[in-house]
Amino acid sequence: MGALGSKRREYRIGGDVDSKPVADAFVEKVVCKDEEFQDGNMAEFDLGEDGKILLVKENGTYSALGPKCTHYGAPLKNGVLIGGRIRCPWHGACFNSKTGDIEDFPGLDSLPCYEVTVADGNVKVKAPLSALKSSKRIKPMTKYSHVNPTTYVVIGGGAGGLMCCETLRQEGFSGKVILISRESNPPYDRPKLSKALSSKPSDLYLRNEEFYKSADISLMLETNVTSIDTKERWIACNNGKLKVKYDGLMIATGGQPVKMEVPGSDLKNIFYLRTPEDGNLIAKESAGKPVAIIGSSFIGMEVAAYLIGKASSITVIGRNSVPFTNVFGKEIGARIKAMFEEKGVTFQIGTDVVKFNGTDGSLSGIEFSSGEVIPVEVCVIGIGVKPATDFLKDSGINLNNKGQIIVNEMLETNVKNVFAAGDIIEFPLTSYGNVKANISHWQMALAHGRTAALNMLGKNTVFHTVPFFWSAMCGKNFRYAGYAPNFEEVIIKGDLEKFQFIAYYIKESKVAAVCTSNKDPEAARFASCMSLGETILKSQIES
Repeated sequence: MGALGSKRREYRIGGDVDSKPVADAFVEKVVCKDEEFQDGNMAEFDLGEDGKILLVKENGTYSALGPKCTHYGAPLKNGVLIGGRIRCPWHGACFNSKTGDIEDFPGLDSLPCYEVTVADGNVKVKAPLSALKSSKRIKPMTKYSHVNPTTYVVIGGGAGGLMCCETLRQEGFSGKVILISRESNPPYDRPKLSKALSSKPSDLYLRNEEFYKSADISLMLETNVTSIDTKERWIACNNGKLKVKYDGLMIATGGQPVKMEVPGSDLKNIFYLRTPEDGNLIAKESAGKPVAIIGSSFIGMEVAAYLIGKASSITVIGRNSVPFTNVFGKEIGARIKAMFEEKGVTFQIGTDVVKFNGTDGSLSGIEFSSGEVIPVEVCVIGIGVKPATDFLKDSGINLNNKGQIIVNEMLETNVKNVFAAGDIIEFPLTSYGNVKANISHWQMALAHGRTAALNMLGKNTVFHTVPFFWSAMCGKNFRYAGYAPNFEEVIIKGDLEKFQFIAYYIKESKVAAVCTSNKDPEAARFASCMSLGETILKSQIES
């Protein structure tokens, strides 16, 4: 394979990813009395200055694990212990309560697992110092072996792509693993883009460059896949200047922003947020200037929240009278809108943008169909995304009328040994009766990537998870678990005005999803129940 027109990093360095020092010091301590710790409970204990552990007791058996979620560090003692899994109270990541292995997402790493003994009625934990200090555990990765001629290729440098590559190595694949991405950065934490615009790209990386070397994962960055020959198993990149041969393939190319096609749309300081560099530019150019945000989706509203106190003014331009109507419902959407208005954000509703006005090539104003013109020097556009699947036009891979790849319950396409994941797929959601779904959540992409990798290795794994996403705006956090795209009713319990509530989304007299604010871990609890096949009725909520 050549490397024309691509930014390629191919790593071949020995050493196990989670290798430990030859000698490791240990801490050993009695943490509690056996008779005082009830079955089905978990609690955090201090092992002194060296660190803390989470003690879990299920069916009379103890386990000791790292105390913090490996995603953003949430204290797992405040989470949910159900069905042999510990679920994070903040964002729903799940860990095996015996081994600490991560089993649902977000997050990449597993929890450290420590030795527990019970003697003379005392519960004692023994832990290596190195594990206590790191609070994360990366599963061992199989190394590349030239004896294995098989090449697995992953197209897409997002969450699903990275998780697929890691899972292949964790599950014993010793052939070549190649990750092709059109981006200049290795996989990064995309949900943070709209919440922390000024973050340096490297601060968002999910793995540092040393990881890819140690895991024998070849990165091909700034490489655009232009076509796939599924019969001969060739991938053409950069208009055919580069070709890659594969034996197994996973596609997770994500979405591309829908562009506004109105006069003046090529003016300077009109942005689409897709990369860390975009975020940096938006943050820089918005300082002290009037800003408009077109689109009242999560990206748009999170950008607006970030710019409060930084831009001189913020105008959100949306189609709906309140944001998030289709996701959260009108009541919650109206309260969120009021929260933004309390912070000085104004809303322009019910009129279309017909023109961007400019001065010396830079944006100076926005003109509406009503004839009104508002002064604006920076505009961020977030009016939706479409699947980045145009390159599959002649591949023989089945797409639906929206351009999404159709996959089965194992995330395999109609073409054998070709899988797909993330925002671009239509898949059967097993936790909701196999309804055909397309869900653009970070958590889902990670779960897709893992399942696809398992099935690339012939492990016959059906995709199963409960959708979970979150948002943070103006200091308020929102958790959403479940799937309710066409809910019939919303029942809100708690204080909506103070953002201390649980909202239940009702479909056919059942609770299909929940949204919570300052009610952790209730969204996580709901997700755990749904994952186990439980049903919560509307009548139960009302009573």
